[in-house]
Amino acid sequence: MNKKAKIYIAGHRGMVGSAVWRALEADGYTNLVGKTSAELDLRDQVAVNNFVVSEQPEVIIDAAARVGGILANSNYPYQFLMENLQIQNNLIDIAHKQDVKKFVFLGSSCIYPKLAPQPIKEEYLLTDTLEPTNEWYAIAKITGVKACEAIRKQYNKDFVSLMPTNLYGSFDNFDLKTSHVLPAMLRKFHEAKENGNSPVTLWGSGTPMREFLCVDDMAESVVFAVNNVLPEHLYNVGTGKDVTIKELAETIQKVVGHEGDIIWDSEKPDGTPRKLLDVSKLKTAGWQYKTELLQGIQETYAWFLENQTELKQIKLSK
Repeated sequence: MNKKAKIYIAGHRGMVGSAVWRALEADGYTNLVGKTSAELDLRDQVAVNNFVVSEQPEVIIDAAARVGGILANSNYPYQFLMENLQIQNNLIDIAHKQDVKKFVFLGSSCIYPKLAPQPIKEEYLLTDTLEPTNEWYAIAKITGVKACEAIRKQYNKDFVSLMPTNLYGSFDNFDLKTSHVLPAMLRKFHEAKENGNSPVTLWGSGTPMREFLCVDDMAESVVFAVNNVLPEHLYNVGTGKDVTIKELAETIQKVVGHEGDIIWDSEKPDGTPRKLLDVSKLKTAGWQYKTELLQGIQETYAWFLENQTELKQIKLSK
């Protein structure tokens, strides 16, 4: 790919999209395009069509989505299904019609069955039922994966889907009500440390196992997909390694410097016992992660500390 190629990153202000922007710039790409949701409503087909026809990007990276936790998914199932379908379908369809050279679709490991064999291979898609708490989002993302596969199969176009494991890093969501487990823990331990090393209560037994990938590594996988023609339509993106939630908590506690007790509330649910991706396909293609979990947590905590004022302002403005 020519380094002057015009690349449109949908969702460039989010954690993943902003990391992709930084990674492409670091790789020498100089013609990146991004629009805020106020400037371009990706749910509006006419607006998306007009934008792509006008800009004529050679590459489109879809890092845009309506996202949220279990509560949001439960309360707004229609919006999570329909808005994500609208966003991705508008982008995929106009990319096909305008003969965009390459399309990279980003999703989530939640597309796989709730009780898939471990580690989870790409071919396990659609072999069993989904996790009920996020099935609306998952169904939308599965549709995007299959749409890209169909275009690739029928028209031989370079449309590829990347499905990351649990992501964390700079520009993550640290709101305790809506954030995922790693940033939530990081903030809890930080606030407990500030409060005289008070005890930290965490949900469950600490025994479930989870895989975590630094968002900057995820962004590097997108750059790899831009720079190469990949032979498959769907790739898992992760480390291929997991830790128990207890090990995660103890690592975060050490990084933060919290010296109080950890209390496990075993009356709260543990969730799925294990969720690990098989990342051998992308590794065989030539990409693998770089950032080990300890280093990633250290870098994320440093970013969190540097952005405390801004994060508080965001919380107050909501």
